Amino acid sequence: MEMSRQAEPIYLELAATLRRELADYRAGDFLPAEVQLAARFKVNRHTLRRAVDELVQEGCLLRRQGKGTQVLSRPLVYPVAAESAYSQSLSAQGLGVQAQLLQRRPCRASLEEAGHLGLAEQSALIELHTLRHLDDQPVSLIRHRYCASRAAFLADYQGGSVRAYFAERQLPLSRAFSVIGARLPSRDEAAELLMPRHMPVLSVLTLSRDASGQPVEIAYSISRSDRFQYQVTT
Repeated sequence: MEMSRQAEPIYLELAATLRRELADYRAGDFLPAEVQLAARFKVNRHTLRRAVDELVQEGCLLRRQGKGTQVLSRPLVYPVAAESAYSQSLSAQGLGVQAQLLQRRPCRASLEEAGHLGLAEQSALIELHTLRHLDDQPVSLIRHRYCASRAAFLADYQGGSVRAYFAERQLPLSRAFSVIGARLPSRDEAAELLMPRHMPVLSVLTLSRDASGQPVEIAYSISRSDRFQYQVTT
């Protein structure tokens, strides 16, 4: 396919063509090599690279060093309500949800965390660090923190929905509040989520409590902003 020579810069015309063709790819697929695309469209590699840059800036593509250019996914809506749970809500939308346990570690409560959990500052906590996938694509990192007295209760957790784990053990949790913000990801976070570092992540601090109203969990999640939109319901 030869690009036409019109008033619009050739790289923007090429970007529009590539943008349309992304509908034929699945999230996680890789584009052909730049040299192949440049030959196909009869443009030089500099022009091809500028076109790809446009789609990287839009969050449609991700350059992965040594691997190529990967196709990213479109956003979905996650309803934030007292009883909403990540895995349950997204599974209901027909998505395959997986939660991988990355790390289990002891830590200490900050002044803010101690206040939320009703503990003394520097109290011992246990943290579960999980990576959430939707249809096999990484989209969220979550740090769940609990009083260290729950270490034995959490000993059998090896992955999957944390809310479901609690509910199966007769301790259902509900959301007390969430604070939603945004920031840029760290290098490690961007690598885990397969996203560019210039793209913000949505950050959420959530306090969850048990049926008696006692605070149980404080969670810090970050999610790819090109994959998520939060819908707050009352």
